[in-house]
Amino acid sequence: MESDPSKSVYKRILLKLSGESLMGPLEYGIHTPSVKAICKQIKEIKDLGVEIAIVVGAGNIFRGLRASESGLDRVTADNMGMLATIMNSLGMMDALEKMGANTRVMSAVHVQNFAEPYIRRRAVRHMEKGRLVVLAAGTGNPFFTTDTAASLRAMEIGAEIMIKGTNVDGVYSADPKTNTDAVFYPRLSFMEVLTKELRVMDATSVSLLKDNRIPVRVVNINTPGILLQVVTGEQAGTLIS
Repeated sequence: MESDPSKSVYKRILLKLSGESLMGPLEYGIHTPSVKAICKQIKEIKDLGVEIAIVVGAGNIFRGLRASESGLDRVTADNMGMLATIMNSLGMMDALEKMGANTRVMSAVHVQNFAEPYIRRRAVRHMEKGRLVVLAAGTGNPFFTTDTAASLRAMEIGAEIMIKGTNVDGVYSADPKTNTDAVFYPRLSFMEVLTKELRVMDATSVSLLKDNRIPVRVVNINTPGILLQVVTGEQAGTLIS
């Protein structure tokens, strides 16, 4: 069956964006043109009637695990990483609202001047009313990645699929940027991701998705129209199910 570019096959999705996807060509921080390009894609699929929750990483600003390896207390480092996700989420909200998309930032940690507290039922209600929801601060706990937070939120809001937007075209056996022999996987099972130790997501995240049967589509978010391809049923990137 051919995909219909005017109709989504999903009602509700969870979009996980790496912090690096917001960095563009910069070595650090938020690259406004890259953020706008991603938000344009999000607005495009929202206009099809898709209900969307977004979880953003913090790797473009601060990575807690890397900081802890250099000597910073892990809990402190992870708390700093959560704050960085709030910064990214506010940047996403600003870009989306300038495109006419009604957006709410909800945080797992209490920052009432910047964001609403994350409450599952309220997040679902926002989506039902046609608002985009950006979920910040991970799970609100140290030692958990934003991938795990995305998996948890996907379960909580009843997402039909998680789309993981990265800077590569899908899942490879090794880093294709440094290894020309890396093999591309168009489709994988969750068990294959675990047994092959493919670092597309951490093991906790993969296990949550596996146990709750939520598929993941891993795509290069920098590819124009890639989100539209996914939600209209085209075979893009790597499907993990």
